[in-house]
Amino acid sequence: MRQHLFIKFSLLALVCTGVSSCSKKSGSNPIPDPVPLPLNFVAAKLGSNNAQTSFINYNIATNIAVRLSFNNSLDRTTVANAISLSENGVVSVPVGFSYENNDSTVVITASAALKNLTKYTVSAATSLQSIKKAALNTVFSFQFVTQIDSTDKFPIISDNALLDTIQRRTFKYFWDYGHPLSGLARERNNGSAETVTTGGSGFGIMTIPVAINRSFITRAQGLTRMQTIVSFLKNTAQKFHGAFPHWLNGSTGVVIPFSTKDNGADLVETSYLIAGLLTARQYFNGVDAAETALRSDINSLWNGVEWSWFRKANENVLYWHWSPTYNWDMNQKIAGWNECLITYIMAASSTTFGIPNIVYKEGFARNGAMVNNASYFGYQLPLGPANGGPLFWAHYSFLGINPNGLVDLYANYQTQVTNHTKINFEYCKANPHGFFGYSNACWGLTASDVPGGYNANEPNNDIAVISPTAALSSMPYTPTESMNALKFFYYKLGDKLWKEYGFVDAFSLKELWFADSFLAIDQGPIVVMIENYRSQLIWNLLTSCPEIKNGMKNVLGFTAPYL
Repeated sequence: MRQHLFIKFSLLALVCTGVSSCSKKSGSNPIPDPVPLPLNFVAAKLGSNNAQTSFINYNIATNIAVRLSFNNSLDRTTVANAISLSENGVVSVPVGFSYENNDSTVVITASAALKNLTKYTVSAATSLQSIKKAALNTVFSFQFVTQIDSTDKFPIISDNALLDTIQRRTFKYFWDYGHPLSGLARERNNGSAETVTTGGSGFGIMTIPVAINRSFITRAQGLTRMQTIVSFLKNTAQKFHGAFPHWLNGSTGVVIPFSTKDNGADLVETSYLIAGLLTARQYFNGVDAAETALRSDINSLWNGVEWSWFRKANENVLYWHWSPTYNWDMNQKIAGWNECLITYIMAASSTTFGIPNIVYKEGFARNGAMVNNASYFGYQLPLGPANGGPLFWAHYSFLGINPNGLVDLYANYQTQVTNHTKINFEYCKANPHGFFGYSNACWGLTASDVPGGYNANEPNNDIAVISPTAALSSMPYTPTESMNALKFFYYKLGDKLWKEYGFVDAFSLKELWFADSFLAIDQGPIVVMIENYRSQLIWNLLTSCPEIKNGMKNVLGFTAPYL
C-alpha cells in the first residue's frame, strides 16, 4: 500500500512539473546562439618556411606562395577584400587564393612572378571573417624581400676586356663631367656643378696617363686638359701659404667652405692634388715646349706649398687646416694611422719647405702609438684601429706610392694594406650582423654615401652599405676577391649599379637602396688602382720623382726596391 501511494504521488509531481513548465509563454526566454570565437591570425609561411612577422624576410623566391593560417575556417567571400599583397607597400599585386586545412589556411599566389630585389607587404584587415561571422581581431602585416636576379645583365667578356670597360666608363666621370672651365673634378654628380674638389682632382689627374695608355684619349687631349687644370690652379685658384682648400668654385677659383671654419687651407687634400700633379709631371716628359712648360708650371705649384709652415708653432706634427679668418681654430693634427701618410711623404719630399723625420715620428706615427699588430680574422694588422678602419685608408696614400716591399720603423706596408683588405673581406663574408646581400662576392666597406647622408663604413661602423670602390680599388691587394666582386657588381647587379660614370657610389641590399651619386674621391681610385694592378703605371710614375725618392728614403727612413 505504501509503495502504491509513493508511485502515485511521484507521478503526480511529474505531471505538475510538466504543467508548470508549459504554463510559461512560448519564446519569452529563448536559448541564445553560442558566441563565435574571435578570428585570430596564427602563423604565416613563405613557401614551406615559417615567416617572421616582426622582421623583414629576405631572399624570397619570386614565385613564392604565401600561407596565412587562422584559428577558424574563413568565410571565403570576405578574403579578396581583406587580404592583399602590395609592392613596396603601395602598388597592389594581383593575386589568387586557394584554401587548406578546412579553409583555416589561405594560400596567396601572385598572378605573375614577383620582381627581384623588391619589398612586398602582406596585409590582412578586420573585414576578414570566419565562417561563423567573427571578424579578425586585429589588422596585421609583414614584409619580405625577393632574391637577387642571378641572370647576367651584360654579355660575358674576358677579364681584360672587363677591366678596360670599368676603367673607360669610370674615367668618363673626370673627362666628360670635369668642370668645363677649370678642368678640375666636380665633387659629386648630384651636388653643385660649381663645386670642385682638390683632392678628388688629384685622383682625376692620375687617371689621365691611364686613359692615354689605354687609348681612351690621345696624348694631345690629355696634355690639353692638364694645361687647363694647371693654368687654373696656378693663376686663378685661391691658395693659402701655397696650400689649396678642400673645395673651390670651378669657375672663379674662390674657396667654397667645407665647413664654417674649414674655409682655407686643407693640407691633406693638397697632398692628394700635388701627388697627382707630380704623376702628370713624370708622365708628360716630352722635350717639346708644351710639355716642358707644363712641367715648369707643376713645379711652381709643388714648390709653392709651405708644408713646414703647417707645423703651426714649429711643433713636431703637421696640422690639417688653416683659415684666414679662424687661423688654427680647427686644431686637427694629422696623426696616424689613417689616409694621410702621403701628406707626410709630400712634406718630407719638398725641396723648398720640407720637414724633418721627427715631425713624422712624433706627429704621424705618434712615437709608435699608431702600431697595432693584433690579429683579426686570422690576419695580423700592423697599424691602425681594430679591424682596420674604412678601406680608403689602404687606397689614398697608395695611389702613387707602391706599398710592395715598402718598410719603415713601424710597418711592412704591403702587409698593412693587404691584411687590412683581407680583414674587410673576411668580415663581410662572415657577416656578423646577418645583413642581406653580404657574401664573398659582395663586400667592401669604406666611406661613401649612405641612405640619408654620408658615413665612414667599416667593420666597427657597419650599417649594411657596400661601396664598390672599396673592393675594386683593392685589386692590387686581393686580386681574386676583388675580381669576384667586380663580376658580381657588373654581371649580377649591373641593372642597379652600372650607370653613366661607372658604378654608383654605394648600395644596400638590406635597405634596397642604390645611390644615384658618383663621387670623385671614390671613382678616381677605381681607375688608378686597377691600373696599378695591371701595369703599376701610376706607382712607377710617382715613385720615379727624385724628390719623392729622397724624401721617403733619406728623410723618413723608408726602404723599398724602388727607392
